[in-house]
This record gives sequence, C-alpha cells and structure tokens, in this order.
Amino acid sequence: MIESTDDAELNAQALADQLPGARTPLESEHEGDDKTEAGNYFVANYPPFSFWSPEHKPKVEEVLERPAPENTNLGVYFHIPFCRKRCHFCYFRVYTDKNAAEINAYIQAGLKEFEMFSKKPYLAGRKPQFVYFGGGTPSYLSVSQLQDLTNRMKDLFPWDETEEVAFEAEPGTLTEKKLEAIREIGVTRLSLGVEAFDDHLLEVNGRAHRSKEAYRAIDFAKTLGFEQLNIDLIAGMMDETEDNWKRCVDTAIEQQPDCVTIYQMEIPYNTTIYRQMKESGQVTAPVADWPTKRHWVSWAFDRFQEAGYTVNSAYTVVKDPDKVKFVYRDSLWSGADLLSAGVASFGEFGGVHYQNQADVGPYMMEVDAGRLPIFRAYPTNEEERFIREFILQLKLGQLDISGVREKYGIDPIKRYAKQLAYIENEGFLTVEGDVITLNREGLLQIDRLLHEFFLPHHRDARYT
Repeated sequence: MIESTDDAELNAQALADQLPGARTPLESEHEGDDKTEAGNYFVANYPPFSFWSPEHKPKVEEVLERPAPENTNLGVYFHIPFCRKRCHFCYFRVYTDKNAAEINAYIQAGLKEFEMFSKKPYLAGRKPQFVYFGGGTPSYLSVSQLQDLTNRMKDLFPWDETEEVAFEAEPGTLTEKKLEAIREIGVTRLSLGVEAFDDHLLEVNGRAHRSKEAYRAIDFAKTLGFEQLNIDLIAGMMDETEDNWKRCVDTAIEQQPDCVTIYQMEIPYNTTIYRQMKESGQVTAPVADWPTKRHWVSWAFDRFQEAGYTVNSAYTVVKDPDKVKFVYRDSLWSGADLLSAGVASFGEFGGVHYQNQADVGPYMMEVDAGRLPIFRAYPTNEEERFIREFILQLKLGQLDISGVREKYGIDPIKRYAKQLAYIENEGFLTVEGDVITLNREGLLQIDRLLHEFFLPHHRDARYT
C-alpha cells in the first residue's frame, strides 16, 4: 500500500504547519481537530507534489544523459494498476474493467518503457539493488504474464545482485500455482493486503477478498520459502470497533508473519468514501478519530512486542530485526535512485523527481510514440535533498544524524534546534548527542510532526 511510490500522494492534503507563535499542527489537535476529515496526511516525499510541474520534464532527460553514478543504489519499480474491485478507501491509480488483451498491451508498454530507460547513459549497465511491484494488484496478473514481464525485465536490468524483490498481493487472487510462480520468478518479500480478518469489515470497506482466502494465502506462502512474509493491517476502517481490532491483532500474531505493516485509516479525496461524504455534505469521515486510531495502533504495538516482535518504524513491527529488512524503504529514504515505470508511477534520478502520465491512455500513447511517458518533474536542490532524507528517516523512530550531517555538511540538530526543542517540550521526542528518538506518542503521529521541518514556502502547500 502506502509504502509504494504511487499516485496516492497526489491527492494528499498537507497539514498546516507554522513554528511557535502561530497556530501549529500540535496546537490544532487541542482545538477539536481530532476527527478524521478528508485528506491524506502521510508524508511520502519531499518537497510536496504540488510543486512538481511539466515544465521541469527536460531536467529528467538531462540527468539521464549523464554518466552512471558510482555510489548510488538503484531501485526498479513497476506499477500494475489492475484490481478485481476498487476498495472504498483506495486512492491509487487502478482499473477494474480491463480484459486480458488490454492488460497484455499494458505490460508490453511497460517493457518498452524499461527498454528506453536501459539505453540511457545514466542507467545503462546498472543492476538494481531492489525491485518492487506495486499497484493496484500485481498478483492480478496471470502466471504467464508475470513470467513474461519479469524475464524481460531481467534481460534489461539483471537481478543477480538484487538484495530484495518485493511484491504486493491481494489474497483472493492467489492460487497455489500463482504463489509458486511468484516465488520462482525471484520474489523475496511477499506483502499480503489482508487489512482485516473480519469478513464484515472487509465487505463494508469494499475489499474483494474474505478472511478464508487470507488464511489460505498465508498458510501456503509459508511453505514456499519467501525470505519475508508481510501482512498489511488498517486501524480504524469503517465499522471497526475496539474489540474487532484486538481480535484482528491477535489473529495476525497467531499467523506469525515476519513483518506486519499497520496503517491508520485516512480518507483521501479520490476515494469512494470521500465522494459519499461530499454528496451527503459530511465533513467528518465515518471512521475512527485520530486519537482512537493512535490508541489502537499503540495497543497493537504493545501486543506484538509481547509476542516477541520489534517496532522498527511508525508503521511496522518485525519478528527478527536482524534478518527482516525492508530494502526498498530504507534505500529510498537514504537517497537511492528509483527507475519507476508504469502509469502514474513516481521515480527519481540524481535528485530529480518525476511522475509518469496518470492515465493509461496518454501513458500508452507516449510509449507507443517512443517517448518516455513523463508527465511532470521536480529538480531538488541540496537543501531539499537534505530535508527529505532527514524527515523520512525520522519515521524509523530513532535517527543518528551523523550520517546525514556527513553527507550534506548540515547538522540537523543545530539547524532545527528551535523545532526540536518545541516538539521535545510537547513530549514527543528526545535529543541526546547525535541521536533523535521519538517516543510512542510521537511515532504514532510522525507524519503530522514532520511538517515542522519543511521550508516555509512548502508548509502551506496543498497536494494537487
């Protein structure tokens, strides 16, 4: 879900953020803003997407004509935008009405895009550190489609040195044969979009699968030797109760996945729930409020810790932190390049961010014409790259800033002395030497706190 670089963030609405003396996000919480309203508050990137523009597209081509960098990791992402059904809370670029011929045509377009990228000096000969298949529903593809796609991708960007191949899956699309094929193509991290183990919740929130399909997928995946099995859960879906949530967490623990990713339910603007809210004149979404969701996730973190798991970010618990790594996340948050292909996908080369055409028609027309299907871009400067890496790595809950300081020659603790002191005084973090540590309450609302570190002209931006 939200850990993939998708078009979800386009519809996100940034929280207003000012330093002490003005109305801040921290103060607003005490002024009755606890209800879940429309907007996506997850900070996925920096600077905000509303600053990206078609006029910057040539900057991407400029980078691609440079020689390949020697010390920058490369990731490869492909967006597969097909689903059996659109969930009521879904804000990704997905299609539920495409037939096999249309899907095959899209795959061929994606491969042609990868081929165009492979010929660029900046990428020629580079091998990816990680590969990620996001969606949509990558597991919607047939076995033959998956094999054709990945075999040809490997010809262009070999996987023999790849540390991680991550793959998102919807439990109801998985058969034993398909799971075997997913493992055989080289997937090391299988991420199941379970969301809940309660069939009523799954139905009310528009999920296509039911709990028995999730159990079946988990059980069989365990037999196939995936290096990591992750399951996604969402706290605060429509009709969620505390008792339901606790049963869901206990069930997840019983399944013993290697990693669990927990999201707090939010209602971005292009969701079915938001459209229903707009039609009925509602401002507050029909889901749990933010304090309730934070309480539920905190309870879940405690429960997982009692079961031997470790909290290793604002959203994840892992069974064995020495073995379970999320290379895609950690590498991107440290400034890796990302070759991102497919409709509406986001990538980055040498500090220049880009997004592809956001509709499948224009996307395929550009590729058919032999052009990279880039819609808009944003060239970051050194200061913006420093801020991006600093704030994203804070999501891990603890950050030794010495690496960022050495890389950029900027000391975050000195630069952000006022902001850090303010947040520390509010009771959300501590600073000891070079280490910034968020406590549980700070970790559970990290995306709200990060706006304190934005440049002034980015703070009031609204994503478009």
